[in-house]
Amino acid sequence: MQIIQWLANNFFGTPAILLGLIVLIGLLVQKKTANQVISGTFKAVIGFLIIGSGANVIVNSLTVFEPMWKEVFNLHDSSLGHFIGQDHFISQYGSAVTLAMTIGFIINVLLARFTKLKFIYLTGHMMFWTTTIFAGIVIQAAGHVSFGKLVLFLSIVMGLYWTIQPALTQPFMRKIMGNDNIALGHTSASVALLGALAGKVFGNKENDSEKIKLPKGLEFLRDSNVITALTMGVLFFIGAMVIVFKGTPGAESLIKKAGDQNFVVYSIVQSFQFAGGIAIVLMGVRMFIGEIVPAFKGIATKIVPGAKPALDCPVVFPFAPNAVILGFLGSFVGALIWLVIIGNTVGYIFIPTMIVLFFHSATAGVFGNATGGVRGALIAGFITSTVVAWGQYIMVHFLIGSTIPDTAMWAADSDMFILGPVIHLLANLFF
Repeated sequence: MQIIQWLANNFFGTPAILLGLIVLIGLLVQKKTANQVISGTFKAVIGFLIIGSGANVIVNSLTVFEPMWKEVFNLHDSSLGHFIGQDHFISQYGSAVTLAMTIGFIINVLLARFTKLKFIYLTGHMMFWTTTIFAGIVIQAAGHVSFGKLVLFLSIVMGLYWTIQPALTQPFMRKIMGNDNIALGHTSASVALLGALAGKVFGNKENDSEKIKLPKGLEFLRDSNVITALTMGVLFFIGAMVIVFKGTPGAESLIKKAGDQNFVVYSIVQSFQFAGGIAIVLMGVRMFIGEIVPAFKGIATKIVPGAKPALDCPVVFPFAPNAVILGFLGSFVGALIWLVIIGNTVGYIFIPTMIVLFFHSATAGVFGNATGGVRGALIAGFITSTVVAWGQYIMVHFLIGSTIPDTAMWAADSDMFILGPVIHLLANLFF
């Protein structure tokens, strides 16, 4: 009994180790070489641990940004006051998330094998973040949940989501790609569908975005790291200037934190740290996903031959590169509008995370262009910023308020915002 408890605490209870074991088993089943097994297992564990480091960098910047903009709008409450946080949440529930992600994938494979929905979801980092966010919603809704019940609930939900989501977007994917070979496996599916439908109603299909030539000066918009640092830099700069000019208590705190550094320079550096934190997280995600997805894919293709892979959203970008830029421009304008409106109405500081807005609005832009041309792409981008802005407010304040609102500000996506209330309702019903 003591041995079982020791194993539970030190192996199955340690998320990074559990993930490494899953990758190890997947590689051994595929009869990989000893070199590949060792390298893949270690890189998966290291990548998973890097995520926590990046999350800390992001949160440190958010603790400067959010209070700053609350003073710009004369707000006093703080949504980052009492919460578990990414690090503690993963240490406490990470094993359940990792195991649920694995079992959910198995359910996806089995559904693809025995139903007409022949899609295998292979966008690993989205699998991880979606399971994490939904776990946060369940814990917030139900309070204490046993390990087994949490894993079972999340496994079923994720298995169904990863099977059904690619099927819903496939009719438009077929139109974009010109064939039926691959599917979309990404949490931007909801805004992609909304964008395509809006484009059909309000757009002009004949005015295709690819018929226009965009200036080369906009090419920097294709780099999400650059636009994240640039946008947050502008917002940090404006926020710092406004509160210092107004002489608020937060201005004194900001100047004190800056120390010998000029408060403006300090604020701009925080924006680069925010962008750097996201880059660190993405590096960690890429490392462990780079090992776990091949392990999953190798198993899946043996069980479901001929199944369509559901892949990350950039697979659609080359088919309408102008729509990618137009979609982002629509969401960028929308994000700035919602930042002001939401701050002055419901009293919430929207964090316009450019990584989320870029990839989701770019995908939505391609879908919107497929049905409504230039106008469809721009509308789809604006829809994306609307879903992300209001979805972030609802999720942070009502769905995961005491668990990981910090993570929801930069790692929650369109589908999570759309499905979040449903998950919250189901958790209340079943726990």
